[in-house]
Amino acid sequence: IINKSSISSIHCCPTMKVASIAVALALFTTTSAFAPNGALPAVRIAQPTNALDEVVIVGRAPATSSRDSSLSLFGSRWRKARKFNAPAKAGGADITEKEVRALFELWNSALATGDSRIVASRYTKSPVLLPTVSDQPRTDFASVQDYFDAFLLKKPLGKILDGNINIGDGWASDSGIYEFTMGATGDVVKARYTYNYVKEDGIWKIQHHHSSVMPEEIAMGKPITKSEVRSLFSLWNNALATEDPKQVAARYAKNGVLLPTVSDTPRTDFASIEDYFVNFLKSKPQGEILESHVTIGKNTASDVGLYEFTLGASGKKVAGRYS
Repeated sequence: IINKSSISSIHCCPTMKVASIAVALALFTTTSAFAPNGALPAVRIAQPTNALDEVVIVGRAPATSSRDSSLSLFGSRWRKARKFNAPAKAGGADITEKEVRALFELWNSALATGDSRIVASRYTKSPVLLPTVSDQPRTDFASVQDYFDAFLLKKPLGKILDGNINIGDGWASDSGIYEFTMGATGDVVKARYTYNYVKEDGIWKIQHHHSSVMPEEIAMGKPITKSEVRSLFSLWNNALATEDPKQVAARYAKNGVLLPTVSDTPRTDFASIEDYFVNFLKSKPQGEILESHVTIGKNTASDVGLYEFTLGASGKKVAGRYS
């Protein structure tokens, strides 16, 4: 049997030949489930010349990264990666617009695994990723994985709002506007995108990915209401309820300043903010605003007043001033 697979050979005796072929076909059927057009890969069975002939499967072993975190050949991570990197349909026929859009959904499903290696496997061997929240272009597996190590902490789920697809000889592009809902914080972020896809080793992959924030929202400021400003406190309070200091620290800007209630040390970066909440969350705090004064400016908003925390670990209540 000749196909693109990691299995190198199956040798069966005459009494088990039919069962072994059936098992091999079943394996190939499952690996093809995520091909963009949903079609099964072609399988050819070589006819034996006599009763003792062996049945041989010739295929290609998966490429692995030199990093320690590379995908294991027979482990569950490699099987999961194969699910997101099935061969394209045979015959070299052009990809359809529906199949191009399905490639985004494949990438989006890879995000949902929370595994940066699986996301990075959707890119070619020599990709160009110009990400939304990093100034550094990513041009190989390791740097693409590194970007998604941080981005996946936000638990993003994407949705295309407006897309334009173009198809050429051996390539396809999808560009437009997409939106991400961050499961870790509840934030919704809109951005412009471009995906350029090429077929590499028979698999459609991302060669170029450009994502950038909406320019008018930067220049003019997206309007926000007073109720929306107050709801930002609720997002922060919900992050406290997870008892995960990383999720709380993710609510702060890159150059945020935290002057905490029970520490004399100002916290001015992700690591130091996370460090503060490692201890604070042990008291299982839940906050409530008692008095609020909201001010809205250009690309800024402030909320100052009095709040009160109920500490679930002890039952105590603590009031404080905030901004």
